[in-house]
Amino acid sequence: MRCDYRSVILVPLLLSWGAVAMALGVNWGTSSSSHPLPPSTVLPGLLKANNITRVKLSGADPDVMASLSGSGIQVTVGIPNEMLRVLSSSKKAAASWVHDNVTRYFPPNSGVGGGEVRIEYIAVGDEPFLSSYGQQFQHFVVGAATNIQLALTAAKLANKVKIIVPCTSDAYQSDMNLPSKGHFRPDLTKTMIELLSFLTKHGSPFVVDINPFLALQQNKNLSLDYVLFRSKSHAVNDGHNKYKNYFDASIDTLISSLSKVGFGDMDIIVGRIGWPTDGAVNATPAVAQTFMHGLIDHLKSKAGTPLRPKRPPIETYIFSLLDEDQRGITTGNYERHWGIFTFDGQAKYNVDLGQGLKNLVNAHNVEYLASRWCVVNNNKDLLNASASAADACSNADCTALSPGGSCFRISWPGNLSYAFNSYYQQHDQSADSCDFGGLGLITTVDPSMDDCRFTIALRTSFSSSVYETLGMWWTIVVGACVCSYLLGFT
Repeated sequence: MRCDYRSVILVPLLLSWGAVAMALGVNWGTSSSSHPLPPSTVLPGLLKANNITRVKLSGADPDVMASLSGSGIQVTVGIPNEMLRVLSSSKKAAASWVHDNVTRYFPPNSGVGGGEVRIEYIAVGDEPFLSSYGQQFQHFVVGAATNIQLALTAAKLANKVKIIVPCTSDAYQSDMNLPSKGHFRPDLTKTMIELLSFLTKHGSPFVVDINPFLALQQNKNLSLDYVLFRSKSHAVNDGHNKYKNYFDASIDTLISSLSKVGFGDMDIIVGRIGWPTDGAVNATPAVAQTFMHGLIDHLKSKAGTPLRPKRPPIETYIFSLLDEDQRGITTGNYERHWGIFTFDGQAKYNVDLGQGLKNLVNAHNVEYLASRWCVVNNNKDLLNASASAADACSNADCTALSPGGSCFRISWPGNLSYAFNSYYQQHDQSADSCDFGGLGLITTVDPSMDDCRFTIALRTSFSSSVYETLGMWWTIVVGACVCSYLLGFT
């Protein structure tokens, strides 16, 4: 069994960048995947094959960076929030980080790795101003950015690499949901002015991450048509300006916020935008394709927004290249299904990322574990099987069983088998991971049904180390009792 998305829409979007090529890239994450697709497969099989020319990384993983060496792809490397405190307080730490993660990939150092990595930006923090973080990282951002800038200057790279700070769209607000009333959160204003001054001084753009799907869930006044760029959506009137989609309204709310603190002309990059395909209502490949069609068509038109006509964001990064099965799900189970491609590099729908009218190219020569699955043994007493399944889900990924998910409609005990198999695959198909007190059974018959796919894990050298690193905190995030309630085991 291998991924087969022939049942979903794979009709080309009939869009081509052509002569008006846009600065479009993708976010490529590996740290939140139990079995990440090897960079040696991703680079030629997905990025190069689909003419993707920009990638934004959450870190600076040496294997990922090595794969990008000599590729010509423009790269954004990331600094995690947890490092901001030490980088803010130590110029030596900042210099060390730049040396290890940036300088080594530029000539003459890059010769060791086989070619230069075209690092364009360093992202200081990952949405460090997110309201749910409180002030945990807020006061270290500007200091960390300043010390990284000093290190770039010392390495004679300040004219090649720019510093950015990805900000989530909850960093700004709007009275009455009108873009013209946009302003930064009061608790952020002072820090934001310091950051904007720094960015302006060094010629860096403002980076905003936009989450239309979350906005749709949280705001009852938003319609699906408005978020999906559909022409039949009801426009929002704001004075003389008319907003026909959520994207333009969000960008102009940011522009109003920037203007109110004296930085209204800053260039803007959309660092993260996308649509999930599983784990919630309206999270499907078909809806995702509609959203992507609307977004890219809008960017391609270069129409801009009512406050910035003919001046769209200078770069836009789609979130995300691949699914990541260990992303936190605080905001929703859909968080693990942002990928344009499945975890094993198979396109869920078609979208023009640079390849024009051609369908997306899937990853080839993907190495899987053996073709076997773990299911419930129906010859056993299943009285306590639901508790075992809930335990399995607290250490695996059962988000497809959520209401609206691709496996939501499979009946008992099929949902128990899904939970067992998810745990079994994340634990590299070890025999004891399909025990479950004697309730599990290893089979070579694919139990997948309809759109519900029982996956087989990838054979990757990253698997064990990633699982050991992330397993502990992930277990805390999703308790067994939550799984039992949400996924219908009781």
